[in-house]
Amino acid sequence: MKKKLAPIDTTSLADKVEKELIDYLIENRFKVGDALPTELELTEMLGVSRTVIREALLRLRMMGLVESRKKKGMVVTHPDAISLFERTIFPSLMEKEKLKDIFELRMALEIGMADLIFLRIKAADIEELEKIVASEPENTGGLLFDIKQEVRFHGKLYEITGNETLNRFQHILLPVFKYVHESGILNKSIVSKRGVSHRDLVEILKNGNPDAFRVAMREHLDTHFQRIF
Repeated sequence: MKKKLAPIDTTSLADKVEKELIDYLIENRFKVGDALPTELELTEMLGVSRTVIREALLRLRMMGLVESRKKKGMVVTHPDAISLFERTIFPSLMEKEKLKDIFELRMALEIGMADLIFLRIKAADIEELEKIVASEPENTGGLLFDIKQEVRFHGKLYEITGNETLNRFQHILLPVFKYVHESGILNKSIVSKRGVSHRDLVEILKNGNPDAFRVAMREHLDTHFQRIF
């Protein structure tokens, strides 16, 4: 019987310790504020060097799973998933297809957040949106919207949702949105038809409903959809 070849485990010790620690926290039902074993204890428990333990703990800190506190050592904290995106989204270093994926995600979010907007919008928000669109032409047919104006208007919509995570995510998407427009990735030169303007969207927010807003937002973003597909 000939020996069969099997895939070689190429993961580093730090990778394995990181996974082992996460499994340990979950299986032992650690709660926020609970202290982890000391570095020395972890070294003895896992049979690896203190250097490996420190690297694995550093990764958990970067993930927002643990933090260092005086007299308590390393403790479990509330994970902040969005912070990982904030630290790692660099448009100029990302692949073309990933940038397109994120650009598409931004459009899906804006079409899908209609209910949150209608649930939480206030008269003061309407007034601010009207000030934003006041400088725009009455008829936007034949024009591609100015990027700065897009950011101002759509940024306000994210703010209105009252969803902190969604709002933070929008700020992460802004550099991608800007980069995709300026990089030539969306290389189709398409001029929109009359479509739905920012003014039209504000009017729907004043007198319409979430379903009407979803349909209008999809039409408003139609130029972007055409350039991607």
